[in-house]
Amino acid sequence: MSAYEALAFSYDALTQDIPYEQMLSYMEALLQRHGRQPETVLDLACGTGSMSVLMAQKGYRVLGADLSEDMLAMAFEKAAELEENRPYFICQPMEGLELPYAVDLIVCCLDSLNYVTDPNVCRKALRRCYEALAPGGVLIFDINSAEKLKSLDGQVFLDEDEDTYCVWRAEFDRAENICYYGMDIFQREDEVWLRSFEEHLEYAYTVEELTDYLRRAGFETVEIYGDRSFDAPKAGEQRIYFYAQKE
Repeated sequence: MSAYEALAFSYDALTQDIPYEQMLSYMEALLQRHGRQPETVLDLACGTGSMSVLMAQKGYRVLGADLSEDMLAMAFEKAAELEENRPYFICQPMEGLELPYAVDLIVCCLDSLNYVTDPNVCRKALRRCYEALAPGGVLIFDINSAEKLKSLDGQVFLDEDEDTYCVWRAEFDRAENICYYGMDIFQREDEVWLRSFEEHLEYAYTVEELTDYLRRAGFETVEIYGDRSFDAPKAGEQRIYFYAQKE
C-alpha cells in the first residue's frame, strides 16, 4: 500500500502533538525578519490541510497541493468547515507543480521534502517552487536532518488512539541513503480491527546538498536555521529549516 493511503484517515488523531500554530508563528517571524508580508501562499505537501486551514484563518489566500488523494479528501472536509476564505486544493507532485497564479510564499512542512527520495527529482521540485513564486517570493521548508534519520535505524515506535493502533519500525539503508519506515496499521471498524501496511521512505539530504539545489534553482538568498530557531543548526540538530528568497 502506498504512503498515506490507509494512514490518511487516522493521521490527525495520531499527530495531535504537532504544534502547527507554533510552526506558523515561527515562519511568520522569519518573514518579518526579512521584511516580507505575503498574501498568497502555497502549502506544498499539505496533507490533511491543517496548516492550510490555519493560514486561511489568519487571512492568507491559500492553495494546498499534495500527491495523496486520500489526504486531500481529508483536507477538503476540514476546509469546508470554514465560512469564508477556504483554501483551494490541487493534486500535484512537487516536481510537476503548476499553479494558476504566482504566489508570494511557499511553505513545505514536516519533512515533506525528505519524501522525495531521488535527488534529481528534488532538484526539479525546487526549481518548480522557484518558478511558482512571484518576484520577491519566499520558500520555507524543514527537513529531518541526515543525522536524525541515521539515528532511527533499528528503532520501533507506537502511536495509538481509540480507533487506530500503529506500530512502525525504522531501518536506514546507508547504501541508498534512505530511511525506511514499515508501518503496521490496525483500524477499528465497528467491532472489527482491520490491518494494513504502509512503507514510508525519507532521503537523508545534507544542508550542503539542498543549499546547492536551491542556488541552482535560482534562489540567491538561502539561509539555514535550527529547529524553530534564528541560529544556525547545532551539532545533533534533529530538524532544520531553510529560508530561500527569489530576487
